[in-house]
Amino acid sequence: MMNANEKQIEQLVRAYLPQGAELVTTQRSYPLPAICAADLDGDKMQEISAVYRLDHELHLLALKYLGYGWGAADDVALPYSRVSVLTAAPVLSLDRSNLIVGWQEEPDSDLSRLSVYEWTEEGLKDTAGKDVYFSFMEVMTTPERDGQPSLADLALWIRDSEEAYRVDIIRWRRGQRISAVDKYPLYYPKVVRYYEQLVRKQPDHPLYWYYLAEAQHWTGMTEAALVSADRAYRLGGAAVAGEKLQQLDRDIRLQLEAYRQTRRIERFPVSYKTIHGTKWGYIDGRGAPAIPVQYDYASDFQENGLGRVQVRGHSGVINAAGQYVVQPIYDSIGEFSEGRSVVIDSQGFKLMDESGRIVTKKAYSYIASMQNGRAMFTHVPQAGVEASTYGYLDAQGNEVIPAQFQDAGDFYRNKAVVKIRDNEYALIGLNGNRIATYPYAFVGGLGDGLLPFQQTVNGKYGYIDEQGRVVLQPAYTGALPFQEGRAVVNTGENYTARYGVIDKQGRFVVQPGYNDIRQPGEGRLALGKAIDPNRTFFGSIYAMADLNGRMLTDFRYYDVEDYHQGLASVYDRNQTFFIDRSGHAAQGYPRLNGSGTVSLQDDLIQANVDRRLSYLNRAGQVIWRTNTVIPLREPYRVREEKYKPNKDYLVYYPQVEGMGDQPAQQKVNARLKQLAQVKPVPAHTQLDASFNGDFDVAFFRKNLLVLEINGYNFPFGAAHGMPTKVYSHIDLTDGAIYDLKDLFKPGSPYVEVLSGIVGRQIKEDPQYSYVFPDSYKGIKPDQPFYVTEHALHLYFQPYDIAPYVAGFPTFTIPFSEIMDMIAVNGSFWRSFH
Repeated sequence: MMNANEKQIEQLVRAYLPQGAELVTTQRSYPLPAICAADLDGDKMQEISAVYRLDHELHLLALKYLGYGWGAADDVALPYSRVSVLTAAPVLSLDRSNLIVGWQEEPDSDLSRLSVYEWTEEGLKDTAGKDVYFSFMEVMTTPERDGQPSLADLALWIRDSEEAYRVDIIRWRRGQRISAVDKYPLYYPKVVRYYEQLVRKQPDHPLYWYYLAEAQHWTGMTEAALVSADRAYRLGGAAVAGEKLQQLDRDIRLQLEAYRQTRRIERFPVSYKTIHGTKWGYIDGRGAPAIPVQYDYASDFQENGLGRVQVRGHSGVINAAGQYVVQPIYDSIGEFSEGRSVVIDSQGFKLMDESGRIVTKKAYSYIASMQNGRAMFTHVPQAGVEASTYGYLDAQGNEVIPAQFQDAGDFYRNKAVVKIRDNEYALIGLNGNRIATYPYAFVGGLGDGLLPFQQTVNGKYGYIDEQGRVVLQPAYTGALPFQEGRAVVNTGENYTARYGVIDKQGRFVVQPGYNDIRQPGEGRLALGKAIDPNRTFFGSIYAMADLNGRMLTDFRYYDVEDYHQGLASVYDRNQTFFIDRSGHAAQGYPRLNGSGTVSLQDDLIQANVDRRLSYLNRAGQVIWRTNTVIPLREPYRVREEKYKPNKDYLVYYPQVEGMGDQPAQQKVNARLKQLAQVKPVPAHTQLDASFNGDFDVAFFRKNLLVLEINGYNFPFGAAHGMPTKVYSHIDLTDGAIYDLKDLFKPGSPYVEVLSGIVGRQIKEDPQYSYVFPDSYKGIKPDQPFYVTEHALHLYFQPYDIAPYVAGFPTFTIPFSEIMDMIAVNGSFWRSFH
């Protein structure tokens, strides 16, 4: 369906057609008149091109606005039977577009000859040559890494046999056509997905396995490519692919061998903003795509060679080749520890091995991660039972220590502290045997041989040894386990913070008086003083010290991570970087502007700074970073802008680009900044709360762009922050921002009808059992909403009708249920239909 502007252009073209001529349509699944409007001569005004048929002959017509009206600039007769593609993109130079046409010479052929026309004083000149053919073509306009526009490349799919296509990506540079090999890793994940679907449908087709291996090879999925090539061989691929398969197999094996000689198979998670929201995939150690961007979330690969991913709200596990070891069927999958992972499904908690096998005999209400060969579990209280009881599983899922304790901690060095009953704790071994019993109100976790304890409820804390002997008399209002011969204790009364550090003799090596003290390991302490002494809940700023309390730095760090191999991640007011054991910036490592963390990942540095992920080499060169431009369709895109006026205020907000109506675009972007809460914030003032804002493309179809804009305001000292979420529905043709009422016919009772539908869902659908009783009173005329292709979604803010943990209760209403009220001829509906 064409919009009004497209119809006007078609009417203009028809006015310039010779008598008896007819416009032709492109040969697509949804044929459209072969008309294209684009700036072909670089004068910032669009020319109009069209293909028409006259006396069984095709003509390419070019119209140009001459100041006083439109006129025909060129009209070329061409010896073709059909046109399959007519579009435009900057192929030869950035200051103008080129007309891209696919011509079909034979009526029944799916092959099209490519033409790339350049505007010249003599008319349109075809620069593509005579030997470029394709079955399907896609124009690639991916921005360069710095966000700057780039020349378009053309991805050509050429049919080989049946549903098998070979894919080439071409570009023009200095007038020469070349293969864009550097774009293969970016584009070939799409080819991988295509052939993965084919081999699932026809697993015995050797040619499909060959092309899958080739696509995986170009994508950097080396091990998976080797598996696919081997499958092609075993199915008789040499007969259909011949020398090509043998050469591909040699190339893959050489690549794999070279890769293994330099480093192990590396996979690093990356996120990419797309028109379908933020998606995740993996890169290798060179920054090249290794596993396609396709997941809703992807975690780091663990040392066992497995990575956890999420798809459509469910978790699975993949190997380094991107193959599922565990299908995404679980609500949650925890990190692997000692070869076991805790998974959650509708039945409860279970224990899974690295092959995906569930080792537990039943589901539990809770299972902790495997530590020291044991995983603590608990049962949900049954009728007549006052409280949960705790026990331990072994790696085979057996209940080696039955549920019997009121509380229990993890095993450490073959021992664990458990609570038998009130005023009785015990130290047990791996089989549940009691090593010691402690007649105290509280006993804490194991440390360096001493355990914090309380003799009486709400009493002071001291320390006992593992036999239960009191080593340090209760004298502290708070006490943590010993690490490296030191323990952090609190002497402040009435819930105030006066932290210090003691040795095992109870001597203060750091005198009490700090707002916070951390033990990052490797013989170092991070001493935190209050940012605001009158409001200590604002947090701390840290100085580094050794285990004897000797100060190594002044107070400069707002966060300090644990040490690992002599390095710890910190950030100050301006930058994030590594410090060494001296407490100062480590030499030979980069400093990044912003607040966050850095960590060493083999030869790379993974940086999570200002809530954005990037990877750098040791020299500080960025090899990958999250994209800041989301291509929609030419000429539209969404650019991410960053606003950080204060260390505690960070907003990423969207700005739309490519709209023909610049004043309308400016108005849209001003509104988006407002919705994202971009506002004046003092730079060096300590704020009362932190704020983080971000966005995603929630939906894009035809001319409708739906942006989801999120925020999270966290008052310092509060139990939790408050999230916000708004959707902006933007018509890219004129900048209209639609409200809920715009979807419906004037005067329609949409509020009453939608209120009734939501009310029935709350009453009848068990997933909404969390809604507060009698809290739902119907929707408002301006109820928060968003649309997708087939449905309207209405949602409520936290606490409106449900508890905070429910988030934003959302109700989906298919359009088919409310079509009689929808204004199908209205601009809102037509913007995406």
